[in-house]
Amino acid sequence: MKILITGANGMLAKEVKEKFANGNELILTDVSELDITNEENVMKFIKETKPDYIINCAAYTAVDKAEENLELAEKINGDGPTNLAKAAKVVGAKLVHISTDYVFGGDLDLSKDYKEDDEKKPVTAYGITKLHGEQGIEKNLDEYYIFRTAWLYGIGGNNFVKTMTKLGKEKDEISVVQDQHGSPTYAKDLSEIIYQAVAKQIPYGIYNATNEGYTTWYDFTKEILAEQNITCKVNPVTTEEYIKMMNVVQAKRPFNSQMSKNKLKEAGIQVPEWKDGLKRYLKETENI
Repeated sequence: MKILITGANGMLAKEVKEKFANGNELILTDVSELDITNEENVMKFIKETKPDYIINCAAYTAVDKAEENLELAEKINGDGPTNLAKAAKVVGAKLVHISTDYVFGGDLDLSKDYKEDDEKKPVTAYGITKLHGEQGIEKNLDEYYIFRTAWLYGIGGNNFVKTMTKLGKEKDEISVVQDQHGSPTYAKDLSEIIYQAVAKQIPYGIYNATNEGYTTWYDFTKEILAEQNITCKVNPVTTEEYIKMMNVVQAKRPFNSQMSKNKLKEAGIQVPEWKDGLKRYLKETENI
């Protein structure tokens, strides 16, 4: 099977590449080889390479900067997936695309979690552009998987686990937001979900794809430090208190990023618990 992976230098793409390497022909591209915002070039490249699957890991993920760079975020998150979908249709390829919990409003009652078909009402530039990408795929292609993920961390680059580990070792106490709820998601587990979906050929469509179970950034931090026997006091603060304390300007963060994985599990996909994912990540990175 021939698989094109865009955004190949990113954290998730590296895990996807490793997962799909055995027995498949991989075409790895970054923006220098394939600018997904250029419709003409995308069509030409995909017609020439004729992949069976396109796994789009390219995205503009800087949530705060997207507020000031809406045009660029729209090109990458909205136009890019649409261009890939159009080209995939022409050559008969299937498209796998990574989306986000930010397409929802983030204000759902905490006793509930988001289902795939719940109302989309993004309140940030990032969420709006990611929703446009989803809509572009749905409009132009039938054979696609869109996986909505959240709170993603993994090997390579900066991530929340690495940051909290560093702060926990350096400081006596840290303050962490306790009123945002979601599912920490290990990139290796998301790549496994993608692999299973392709291998099992589950029904096409949109799936929520995070690790199982819900927590807060505050409790996630406590778990990160406890797993490594790091002694540091963790103080819970509200989002509003954090913004004032750090004197930062932020795009609105969702208070509820909880997404149901029932659709994924009903399709026969195994979804590991977030604490299990964290343990495996820390074990893999302990000597890095």
